[in-house]
Amino acid sequence: MSSSTTFVFLFLFLFSFLTSFRVSAQDPTYVSHVCPNTATYTRNSTSFTNLRTLLSSLSSPNASYATGFQNATVGEPPDRVTGFFLCRGDLSTEVCRRCVVFAVSDTFTRCPNEKEVTLYYDDCMLRYSNRYILSTLNTNGGIILVNTQNITSNQIGLFRDLVLSTMNQAATDASVSPGRFATGKANFTAFQTLYGLVQCTPDLTTQQCLRCLNLTINQLPTDRIGGRSVVPSCNSRYELYLFYNESDIGSPKPQLDSAPPPQPISIPSPKPGEGGNSTVIVIAVVVPVTVIFLLLVAVFIFRAKRKTTAYETEPLADGDDITTAGSLQFDFRAIEAATDKFSESNKLGQGGFGQVYKGTFPSGVQVAVKRLSKTSGQGEREFENEVVVVAKLQHRNLVRLLGFCLEGEEKILVYEFVPNKSLDYFLFDSTMQSQLDWKKRCKIIAGIARGILYLHQDSRLTIIHRDLKAGNILLDADMNPKVADFGMARIFGIDQTEANTRRVVGTYGYMSPEYAMYGQFSMKSDVYSFGVLVLEIISGKKNSSLYQMDDSAGNLVTYTWRLWSNGSPLELVDPSFQDNYQTNEITRCIHIALLCVQEEAEDRPTMSAILQMLTTSSIALAVPRPPGFFFRSRHEQVGRADPSMHMSALCSVDDASITSVAPR
Repeated sequence: MSSSTTFVFLFLFLFSFLTSFRVSAQDPTYVSHVCPNTATYTRNSTSFTNLRTLLSSLSSPNASYATGFQNATVGEPPDRVTGFFLCRGDLSTEVCRRCVVFAVSDTFTRCPNEKEVTLYYDDCMLRYSNRYILSTLNTNGGIILVNTQNITSNQIGLFRDLVLSTMNQAATDASVSPGRFATGKANFTAFQTLYGLVQCTPDLTTQQCLRCLNLTINQLPTDRIGGRSVVPSCNSRYELYLFYNESDIGSPKPQLDSAPPPQPISIPSPKPGEGGNSTVIVIAVVVPVTVIFLLLVAVFIFRAKRKTTAYETEPLADGDDITTAGSLQFDFRAIEAATDKFSESNKLGQGGFGQVYKGTFPSGVQVAVKRLSKTSGQGEREFENEVVVVAKLQHRNLVRLLGFCLEGEEKILVYEFVPNKSLDYFLFDSTMQSQLDWKKRCKIIAGIARGILYLHQDSRLTIIHRDLKAGNILLDADMNPKVADFGMARIFGIDQTEANTRRVVGTYGYMSPEYAMYGQFSMKSDVYSFGVLVLEIISGKKNSSLYQMDDSAGNLVTYTWRLWSNGSPLELVDPSFQDNYQTNEITRCIHIALLCVQEEAEDRPTMSAILQMLTTSSIALAVPRPPGFFFRSRHEQVGRADPSMHMSALCSVDDASITSVAPR
């Protein structure tokens, strides 16, 4: 083989390898996405046409890739679409363009029909909405990525102080810079350097940017060697390796059109008579260089893979894990400070699994902090379940999860603060009942139905709550209901209609017969609980209350059925209503509730049918049968034999949540 042939062969080998490696690295690294199914469009709608126009504008060759940020608005309300892209401040124009173009094509795969979408990649983010989102601070729907490698225990305090001081200084610098971007670094040890990066969308004010960055920095897991916190308006990240392009910081980005064309590589021809020696020289020089190069590439790939897998965690049963939940991980110290070290004056209440406190962050944001008892029945699996489930849900009648904290034995959930406590606080207190007139209670019933319908049918997941009760319904400032406490919830697979469990969880008195006895649960289990809840809302009495009827005791369901059978259902109505209600309206609600608590699951209506019954008075209602858990007196004829009597014995007068009951 001649020297020129050898050289060309090796050059082509290296060129093809580099080309294939470069092509494989073209696609941006996906991080996460948030696309709540609260507003959707159809492919032939004006909204979709406007969205395509918007995305085409953002990904066009004329977009402002050099600045790393561009926004646009297309159309008029209600079909208006607003969106923007934001590239990392240290990246070149070409890398920014490539990431945005990829994100535009990726959005229809990850969020095919949603009107509100946020896509996160290592190099850029893409966000659009049917609402006007520009110049507006948004810290919802964020994510936390945590490196699995811990800082050694004797260095945690020092490292935390170093991270916070470095990141806070970078935040200050970013908030006053035109591009709202800054980096920082500091020596951790003689051989380790801490690198930090912060960025806001440039449409924010200095105060908005600083507030957003302070929030994300406070969520960073400072006991790990790396982590990042990302929300729609800003992001913060630190690592013990250089993860950004330090040489490009502060230098102007070249325009795509003005970039100089690549110069051709000249390969000199060998001189006559030097063929034999040049062959030896080429082999002696090129082969070692090639081997060294390949080894360096292999090491680079291996390290890159390690950095990627360092953020992976053990998935939950449904394929999701707590790190991919659309929520933020809070630092325990921040929560402790917000609640004044969980002081009694901030305590809002206590449930079966722990205590709930009111918290106020330095920004003025108020939250409800659910601190699980270290000896509670809700273990780490239930805790992770609640984070993953609630993070995927966004509906006006569901409580919104803001974040979580998992530090040592501490398991904490941070929710939006709902000022009017829970429904049972008003419903079962004789001094508070009068604040809930029939009009408000009717609104609450419909709101709860909408929330459960969203869980069962309208969200991307099919979710069975399994612990619906008055204590798990929160009321906002306008007395709108919000379904809360998803620690018991179960996610159903596609086309799955029911499931069995050997671990019955929930609350006595609200459980359907098939669930309490046999561990069978389905959407109809929640329907039964909803029926009991409606009867409690109408009567202002707990289902576990005992009523003396004839010579037998019964629960609220039994009492209601007797009144219904005797033609006097209005005796159930809370006396605090006085005469401020419509007879036919409240009678219809009692009728619907009795249909919900039917003994056989197939006899109960679906939540979609229930909502139609509640909102459309012209829909005819079926004739109810005796309900499940119906107490019969010894003077009554038993229409259904032993199974019904057998089930009635399971009804409990205690309304505490249970975590484990062995079904028969």
